[in-house]
Amino acid sequence: MITRQRLAAGVCALLAALAAGMAVPAGAAADETTAQDAPKVDLVLDVSGSMRARDIDGGSRMAAAKQAFNEVLDATPEEVRLGIRTLGANYPGNDRQTGCKDTAQLYPVGPLNRTDAKTAVATLQPTGWTPIGPALLKAADDLDGGNGTRRIVLITDGEDTCAPLDPCEVAREIAAKGIGLTIDTLGLVPDSKLSKQLSCIAEATGGTYTSVQHKAELSHKVNQLVDRTADKVVTPVAVDGTAQCTTAPTLKSGLYTDREEFGQHRFYRVDVKPGQELRASVSVSDDRQVNPDYGVTLRAVTVHGREIVRGEATGSGRTDVVSTGLRYPKAESDDEDAPAETVCLQVADSFSPAAGVKTTPGLPLELTVDVVDGPDQAGDVASFGLGRGWWLLGALVLTGFVAGVLWGWLSRWRIAVWRTN
Repeated sequence: MITRQRLAAGVCALLAALAAGMAVPAGAAADETTAQDAPKVDLVLDVSGSMRARDIDGGSRMAAAKQAFNEVLDATPEEVRLGIRTLGANYPGNDRQTGCKDTAQLYPVGPLNRTDAKTAVATLQPTGWTPIGPALLKAADDLDGGNGTRRIVLITDGEDTCAPLDPCEVAREIAAKGIGLTIDTLGLVPDSKLSKQLSCIAEATGGTYTSVQHKAELSHKVNQLVDRTADKVVTPVAVDGTAQCTTAPTLKSGLYTDREEFGQHRFYRVDVKPGQELRASVSVSDDRQVNPDYGVTLRAVTVHGREIVRGEATGSGRTDVVSTGLRYPKAESDDEDAPAETVCLQVADSFSPAAGVKTTPGLPLELTVDVVDGPDQAGDVASFGLGRGWWLLGALVLTGFVAGVLWGWLSRWRIAVWRTN
């Protein structure tokens, strides 16, 4: 019995040692934070004539919107700079050209005075047209400046009535500026055409679309979006990739955004010192209708064009890849003064636009770059495709061997006892 207890204790100690060995810390990413301005949100409310309809909990759409705004104004975090813009609130006539200019800032974006904001909302009466496109352009100007989170929340019950200024194209143009502005949309009518337009607006800027049909839903959703504006987020930095590596911008660790034309190649440069590892990923959003059989590729190449490593999805035969990533560890050098290697990241896509779809601005691209301390023996980081999995494989093999020996010993002991008895 004593022998078995000692053997069991030895096995437990061995497994504990293996577990400790596997807990090798990987290189930590640098925590680089920059001070951000106060978050800003502009609530854009449709005050067109159709908001008179009484189909939301027995009351008018306008009454539901006013109640939601009052509740939101009471709950807005102190750090949020909030403004209110209207569309279709002032011109009651039939002149289309005048009606499509009917958008105004009801309450300026800034520190919130709840009494003044509620008083302004209380005066609204459903009036005119639905110039969503012009209102979005003006709302983007309302939020201009600063590096904090910026969000537009659009609440409407109908489609834009001011074509050919397509609000979806307007949203793409706003996103193409690279200012990190998000547009969220809320539709008050379960209409397929409205849903399609509002979804397109939201998707173009990475926002959300929600269909709401009750007062409580509207209040909750707007509150949620305003609160989300106050959340700390990493704002992508706008950058312009080039068609050649030699003229590409040099990037450091961070999150970047760019625009890529259909079938275009974009280059970016990253300096990697000996003993460091480059980790990069790219995502391209198909924010408009595209033809099937497309894909995104990411490659790391030298300044002379020789491929170093390619994205994990490249060459897999897939044709629907919208994001991919790669890792490149640079081995340690015996020379302490060894220079950094300039690595060129090449982003390419095989998207093609569907018939009648505009090709400008290009597709939104988000690039993540992280240069960290490389793992031990960076030159052999792949380890035949297992990487740090060798620790686990070794532990499993050794554990299986020890368990087999222990089970065999116990079996022989039991058989010996059985024969004795």
